[in-house]
This record gives sequence, C-alpha cells and structure tokens, in this order.
Amino acid sequence: MQTKEMALLAHDALLLPGGRVEIRVIAPRCMKMIAESLKGHYPLVFGMSKPNSTPPCYDTATQCEVIDFNQLDDDSLGIILEGKQRVKILSAAERKDGTWICRVLPCSNWQQEPIYGEFELISAALQQFYEVNPELFGLYENDVHLEDASWVSQRWLEVLPLYNQDKLRLLNQPNCHKTMNFVLELIKSHARDNQHS
Repeated sequence: MQTKEMALLAHDALLLPGGRVEIRVIAPRCMKMIAESLKGHYPLVFGMSKPNSTPPCYDTATQCEVIDFNQLDDDSLGIILEGKQRVKILSAAERKDGTWICRVLPCSNWQQEPIYGEFELISAALQQFYEVNPELFGLYENDVHLEDASWVSQRWLEVLPLYNQDKLRLLNQPNCHKTMNFVLELIKSHARDNQHS
C-alpha cells in the first residue's frame, strides 16, 4: 500500500468511515488548509486530539471529505465532514503557519455485515439515540444504515463517552464484533439498572 501526504485536522471528536461530523473552523490557517484541500492540494485526515503530543492526535485516523459548509453568524466556518478510509499516521510535520501535514498509510475499513439476533438491539438503540439528538441525525439526511453491523458499531464509537484509549482498543480490532458485544453489554446493563431503580 502506498503512503500518502494529507493535511491533518485534529479534533476532540472521533470520525470513522461512513460517519459525519460538523465542526467549526475559526483559525484563518485552518480555513486556508481546508480551502487547499477543496482545491485538491491535499486530502484531509481527521484525527482524535491527543494533548501535548506530536502530531497533536492519535495515530489511528480517518481520511475524510468536506461534504458541506456554511458561514456561521460569528464569521467562523461550519463544515460537515464525512469519513471515508481508515489510515495510520506514520509521521507528521508542522508547517510555518501551525497546520500539520502527515504521511499516512491506508488501513482496511471494517467490512459491511448484517445485524441479526440480539444485536438488533444496538441498532434500535442507535435509532432512539438519533431521535433524541436530531442535530446528529440531520447530518445523515436519510443516509442511515441501521442494517449494517459495521456502520452501527462505528456510529456508537463516535458518540459513546469513553476514554480515547478504550475507543482505540475497539477500533484497532479487525472487525466490528468486539464493539458490538461491548455496546450490547452497555445497553443490557443500562436496562438492568433501570429495572432496579
């Protein structure tokens, strides 16, 4: 596999293939970097922030595309990114303007697979989560794949309040099975707690 150079967006959020996230861009250097990316100079890679480290994110990241953007009331830019391909960041360099360019190696995305049996619970719970959080659901506009175990697992990893290390442990598995088991256990223990309270 060929390594590629990409412009790095480090952020608190996690973005995985098939996922979408809306972020605010305030710094002019970041706006310039996104403009360069839209002109085809560099693909963008989205990494989960890791304070006080070089590069400023974890090495498991996702190549992404800007699918929409709009000017916000405070003159910052709101952009919607869609995750495309998992990558591993091999090295990174900070440019004079403070933006980062990194060299990445594409990794395998999780394969699509059907959800069946008791795992349908995690799909139903995600649908409920979206009903309670319409602003997240709105990012997908009907492009929702509740029948695909990998898609559902990755959306849960993006929204669950877990430590980054725990998310990475699940992310670095060859498929979505460990994540599905983990989310199913969470939902079941939540249901048990509610029965007892």
